[in-house]
Amino acid sequence: MEIWHENHQSVKEQYKTHERFMREALKEANIAFSKEEIPIGAIVVCHGKIVARSHNLTEILNDATAHAEMQAITAAANHIGSKYLNECILYVTVEPCIMCGAASAWSQLGTLIYGTSDEKKGFSTIPKKILHPKTKIIGGILAEECKELMQLFFKKKRE
Repeated sequence: MEIWHENHQSVKEQYKTHERFMREALKEANIAFSKEEIPIGAIVVCHGKIVARSHNLTEILNDATAHAEMQAITAAANHIGSKYLNECILYVTVEPCIMCGAASAWSQLGTLIYGTSDEKKGFSTIPKKILHPKTKIIGGILAEECKELMQLFFKKKRE
């Protein structure tokens, strides 16, 4: 993480900001959990304000593409009136899959911040970079909380 950002926050202040917004994404993940969806939540922040929020809706919509990130990217683009999100930050509780990584590239996402890694289906599992070259990436924000929610969901499914 950079020591000084454009807004001159210290690293510690930036981390607190990232934690605060990741907690909002976790709220969305918990909504998904309560609906028996895979508990992944996402929010989009633009200029310090949440402009979109969503959670997985693949079961409810019977749509394999209804991931939290896809829903949030669409809602953010509609909110700001542009298909490009280069001034936005996507917070998501789990590392985006390849599909969602590609969607963030097409939307020219400014920053991607995720909680826990996805060693099986995350975008980082492919050798070729899939995100937009200018997208900043920060992983590991509230990683344990994000991981525990996923583990609880799948443990409950196996019972």
